[in-house]
Amino acid sequence: MGRVTDRVPSSSLADLLSAEGQALLAELRDHDPARELALATRLRREHPAELVSAALAQARLRQRAVAKFGAEDAYRMYFTPNGVEQATRSSVAAHRAARFHDLAPAAAVTDLCCGIGGDAIELARAGFAVTAVDLDPLTCEIARTNVRTLAPGGPDPTVIRADVLEYDLTGARALFIDPARRGGRGRIFDPEAYSPPLSWAVDAVRRVGTGAVKIAPGIPHELIPDDFEAEWISDGGDVKEAVLWYGADGPEAVVPGARRATLLPSGATLTGRGLPDPSVRKTGRFLYEPDGAVIRAHLVAEVAEELDGGLIDETIAYITADEPRPTPYATAYEITDELPFSLKRLKALLREREVGILTVKKRGSAVEPEELRRRMKLKGPGTSTVFLTRVAGAPTMLIGHPART
Repeated sequence: MGRVTDRVPSSSLADLLSAEGQALLAELRDHDPARELALATRLRREHPAELVSAALAQARLRQRAVAKFGAEDAYRMYFTPNGVEQATRSSVAAHRAARFHDLAPAAAVTDLCCGIGGDAIELARAGFAVTAVDLDPLTCEIARTNVRTLAPGGPDPTVIRADVLEYDLTGARALFIDPARRGGRGRIFDPEAYSPPLSWAVDAVRRVGTGAVKIAPGIPHELIPDDFEAEWISDGGDVKEAVLWYGADGPEAVVPGARRATLLPSGATLTGRGLPDPSVRKTGRFLYEPDGAVIRAHLVAEVAEELDGGLIDETIAYITADEPRPTPYATAYEITDELPFSLKRLKALLREREVGILTVKKRGSAVEPEELRRRMKLKGPGTSTVFLTRVAGAPTMLIGHPART
């Protein structure tokens, strides 16, 4: 059985774990938030008002969490509002747990700032003995419950309520740190304003000798320590996070100074080779839109080399090429028209081709896609894609469609 040190019991969580609380949560699984007031009034005739309020709040959080954890897991988990917002989605956490296997064969990981346990769950599922640390007592209770519920076959977690800045890391074999990157005013962009600060987290991993630190994907590259590897991760085309990896003993799983982009769910991974920026070329027949993780990792040059392509503009991360080539690192489009920027001309062309469905992509343009679609007054059976961008410095519209490669 896992243990919680300095545990502060939460009556609301305890009530939700009771038979009555479980039955109420099951009833609320697919409830319509728009009808919540009437539903709450009815339920309070049958259950204690505090329990109904707690169950409704948890049901709303579970519905939000489905996008990160999937319905099967989300509806068995417990959350706090901050926990839903800041938790790692399960696909990314599972990828990280797999990398920890190559990095930390000792099969024990200390998870600092564990939150509601998103990473601890996947580490436990991967067979790691997890020590999870967080300052908030309710969050500790929830993390312990979530890990035990979703990873019942793994080692029991040890959950400790403590300030990570004061936590004794003696005996830790591998370390994962997920600093808080949100405050009362929203996202925190300065890594030294993280809680704990990035410099502290990096130093803690160095002292342990093995580990990883989760960071915001927009971190300036010059702030990344030279002795860490940086990995940017996207899932379904959306960049989710970046991670700094460290291994003092130099395992092949970590290459100090390397930049890596990993694309989920395929797991395709691209590692930088220190290539110079691609040259700017005249727009060819095909346009490639690199995955966001590739762009954040500054690996557009590696993809351009693979495609035998170049850039349409020195400041724009679109790759142009004459031949279609398959690549997991970019989406290909066949370009049919290249026009100087003109909404009037675009509207006429779309009307002529009877385009009723228009995908708008932009890079280097201030035009908002929804506003553009509204002004086009689209009508017809056709589909098209327009890129609002710059070509060799000039505002340009590139029109085409997804390519078969």
